[in-house]
Amino acid sequence: MLSVFLTALLTLTAANFGPMGPDMPAREPQMAAHGSSVYLTFGAGNTIYFSSSRDFGKTFAVPVKIAETGILPLSRHRGPRIAISGTAIVITAVVGKTLSQGAHAHGLPADGDLLAWRSSDQGRTWSKPTVVNDVPGAPTEGLHSLAADRDGRLFAVWLDKRTGKGTQLYGARSRDGGVSWSKNTLVYSSPDGSICECCHPSVVFDADGRVLVMWRNELAGARDMYLARSTDAVTFAKPEKLGQGSWELNACPMDGGGLVMARKHAVTAWRRNKEIFFATPGEKEIAVAEGSDVSLSAGEQGVYAVWTSPAGIRALSPGAKEPITIAPHGSFPAIVALDNHTALAGWETDGKISVQPIP
Repeated sequence: MLSVFLTALLTLTAANFGPMGPDMPAREPQMAAHGSSVYLTFGAGNTIYFSSSRDFGKTFAVPVKIAETGILPLSRHRGPRIAISGTAIVITAVVGKTLSQGAHAHGLPADGDLLAWRSSDQGRTWSKPTVVNDVPGAPTEGLHSLAADRDGRLFAVWLDKRTGKGTQLYGARSRDGGVSWSKNTLVYSSPDGSICECCHPSVVFDADGRVLVMWRNELAGARDMYLARSTDAVTFAKPEKLGQGSWELNACPMDGGGLVMARKHAVTAWRRNKEIFFATPGEKEIAVAEGSDVSLSAGEQGVYAVWTSPAGIRALSPGAKEPITIAPHGSFPAIVALDNHTALAGWETDGKISVQPIP
């Protein structure tokens, strides 16, 4: 029997989900919101879960299983993603059947594919999965991102190993709410042979339907963040480096950052060394705080941010001069802005997912 702990949300108190069974900690929360509805997905063991709230996150339904898989990567920003596409809720995840072998296997699947599930009845029932990648086993690293625009179109982007000669960035679009997916598109291939191998990408649509993708590059010995745009979700313009500084690093920091649209402008946040920076494309980056694993969401009030720091989970609200600590410990936080001028943050802690409102 599932061990599920649910606590009604009051002001600045948390709801907890999990653990979902013996040796099944709840991990990697992701959220999407529309109106007063909030949709939450996370993973535990080899199972993808879904829960929903109809009251801005004050109360949540008991999580239900979306899918049980052979292998579900759930580490370092791997795990399911969620988006609202018109009247459909779409969840994506990289799953596989066979474990990779070797020193750098890290529990990843050797045959992983990016799958998409959809629900057209507010999460009561879910479709069978659709494969997004058109080359089997290409997204085995398990790192991807998903976005939807106001017209219901979707775009998924992932780290791709189809050539066997390095990691590239590929994507695919859906025009029917995740029922079907396009031929895969090469978003970026590094002239040095590979982008950063273990940092998750980010993707958003702007108000005009253009696709923006951010990733950590591996170029000339540096692990800096880059952004590329597309007007048709097929061809991408020459990418631009974010920020004026650079991170000379002969390793992967396993930390991709966040990307949102705010008042028609792209806002990014990412880590360099031990610091988190905010950056608008074409402008100088701004150091925010010590930390890692930053997540962004934008609402009418502005941009919300949440991240991990030595002091715990920290959050910064629009207009605030200083961040606040919302939990003494935790990891891999996510955040979603709500229509009531607040936001919800979720993170891993002690085998559970905690969800808490941010004013």
